Amino acid sequence: MMQAASTTISGMQKCTLKTEIVFGPSAFDRLQGFRGQRVSFITDAFMVQSGTVAKIQARLPECEITVFDEVVSDPTLEVVAKGARALADFRPDVVIALGGGSPIDAAKAIVATLRDLSPSRRITLVAIPTTSGTGSEVTAFSVITEAGRGIKHTLRSEQITPDVALLDPQLVLTVPSRVTADTGMDVITHAIEACVSTGASVLTDAFAEKALKLAFRNLPDAVADGQNLYARASMHYASCMAGMAFNASGLGLNHGLAHAIGARMHIPHGRINAVLLPLVIEYNAGTLDGFAQCEPVATRYAELARELEIEGPTVRSGVKNLARAVTRLNGQIGIPQTVCALGVDMAEYVRHEKEMVESALADASTATNPRKPTPEEVTKLIRLVAGR
Repeated sequence: MMQAASTTISGMQKCTLKTEIVFGPSAFDRLQGFRGQRVSFITDAFMVQSGTVAKIQARLPECEITVFDEVVSDPTLEVVAKGARALADFRPDVVIALGGGSPIDAAKAIVATLRDLSPSRRITLVAIPTTSGTGSEVTAFSVITEAGRGIKHTLRSEQITPDVALLDPQLVLTVPSRVTADTGMDVITHAIEACVSTGASVLTDAFAEKALKLAFRNLPDAVADGQNLYARASMHYASCMAGMAFNASGLGLNHGLAHAIGARMHIPHGRINAVLLPLVIEYNAGTLDGFAQCEPVATRYAELARELEIEGPTVRSGVKNLARAVTRLNGQIGIPQTVCALGVDMAEYVRHEKEMVESALADASTATNPRKPTPEEVTKLIRLVAGR
């Protein structure tokens, strides 16, 4: 039911680190290397209105620049198509994805389309995250929404991994506390799922465990005081490291459920991940009433509890402590325990239950979950997280 511990290597494993990561006070000096080239920004309207695009544009000497600023939260297939048409006419040498996970995911899909149209043309993809959550600046994943069907599609290809990531914590100082909370819990979910994924290894564990400790320690401070640069920087780097981990290891059922429920019920991705996380931890470990215990993954969760200094005298108590710690953290930063408490229309939730079960089981993230879920188990989890 569960793979051997990630410290035991059986067969070939792979961890690709493709992205050049530039961070620190002078990170934007890296843009000088694109002098005189044709540069396209892919972003949202707020990044233009706030002046952030103009500030970064000023660091691109002698460049011809165009801006596509029509990306919205949970980018759709239509947005990707529109962006690809706009950039195809401009023929950029460099594409800069600026914003949270949505602009970066959209940029990946748009650049993949451009490369298909002109395979011989070199396009450098630069990601500049302005939230600390998705880790999309270093991953081979892009999540695109099919709005008409309420489905999120996870695209995966090494070809869409950004070539360069510029990390500047100054860009996240003004992110609202609620968004900071949601995206921060996405970091924690990425890290925990990467640690128990069937694709976990000693290398991915190193990134994931460090990200988990940084995020658990600093997220409350980042939410309470957005101007706390130390907490902001810690979360920004934790987000990137968690991305590096799950890019190689894969994720799990928590994300499969989050994609399915979030797309149907229009819940922010990090928030639904946070609500699900205590439940999924206990489901995978088998410490939830009505589910058989799964000792290897329970032991791994107990190890994570020890890393966070919340271990218990037994494996079971360690798992319980980890799940309770996540619940307490959610409460501390204003995230409720159930979908019902999020204000979701429960009649709609019930009506879409079957589709959400099917979507969660089919989701690419679920494939690397340490426990193989059945339709009946997923149905039970969807009902439990509803709070009804």
